[in-house]
Amino acid sequence: MRTVLVTGGAGFIGSAVVRQLLDDDGVFVVNVDKLTYAANPASIPAAQGHPRYAFEQVDICDAEAVRRLFADWKPHAVMHLAAESHVDRSIDGPGEFIRTNIVGTYTLLEAALHHWRGIDDAARRDRFRFLHISTDEVFGSLGPTGYFSETTPYAPNSPYSASKASSDHLVRAWHATYGLPVLLTNCSNNYGPYHFPEKLIPLVIIRGLAGEKLPVYGTGANIRDWLFVEDHARALRLVLDRGTVGESYNVGGHNERTNLQVVEAICDLLDEMAPTSAGSHRRLISFVADRPGHDHRYAIDPARITRDLGWRPQESFESGLRKTVRWYLDNRDWWQSILDRGYRADRVGLGK
Repeated sequence: MRTVLVTGGAGFIGSAVVRQLLDDDGVFVVNVDKLTYAANPASIPAAQGHPRYAFEQVDICDAEAVRRLFADWKPHAVMHLAAESHVDRSIDGPGEFIRTNIVGTYTLLEAALHHWRGIDDAARRDRFRFLHISTDEVFGSLGPTGYFSETTPYAPNSPYSASKASSDHLVRAWHATYGLPVLLTNCSNNYGPYHFPEKLIPLVIIRGLAGEKLPVYGTGANIRDWLFVEDHARALRLVLDRGTVGESYNVGGHNERTNLQVVEAICDLLDEMAPTSAGSHRRLISFVADRPGHDHRYAIDPARITRDLGWRPQESFESGLRKTVRWYLDNRDWWQSILDRGYRADRVGLGK
């Protein structure tokens, strides 16, 4: 039985990873999450009473608590997903992003290094891995052509992406300086079930169902490369099991769409799956002030993970988006409970 410690396992991507790990009979999952506003234990329905699951409510910046986690659970691997991740929130309040994404990663690295050095069994020590999950936003903004590769220079443009870039550099430094066996991934925009409603796709679905305005930043021309979250989770498990220590892997779906195209596609699916007498949901699209420093285009080249590890996404953007809209229609209790707790998707990130 292999024990995998997953940080941020009650978040969007983390919960997808945990759900998949629980399907593996050879893995015991320790979910470490602070349970901030965007975390939701209900995103892991199978966790309740599961014999191979444990939950630890811990702030990864709490060094003593993190050291205790390693001492108590003696993990064979760490999958580090805990992070503040909403760009708009980072514009208004960068301090929490610096604390969680940089200080939290440092705290984990120190505890992991101490744990790894103390593993007596040589074979187990050789198999230990620290997988750090990051974002394509660390590379900055692309022009109309080209793709981010693993060797693209870092050029972050938001407090969020700068904090993630810093954490990436720390992870590499702990490998180069101390020998900690690390792996890194940088992914494109994720979407899918259990996505907190502050992000574009779930926000548009939920507002569209309510007949509310659908905000699109600027002209909607900014381009993102979209990746279905379950495909991403499969990629992370593959990197953990078969990735080369010290390497980074870009994970993307070759699904570039403008923000306006994404919103229009959701509207068309809502017209099909939840039609109203008021007409097409496209009538609700409303253009609003753009985000400060809004990167124009992201696009990932996943050639390394495809070539070296054989990973390919199973979902196209069309099939993944259809599954996502269907899930939000069929699981209103999940997102309605978030709204009932007082969350309101008010505009943030207009600058200080």
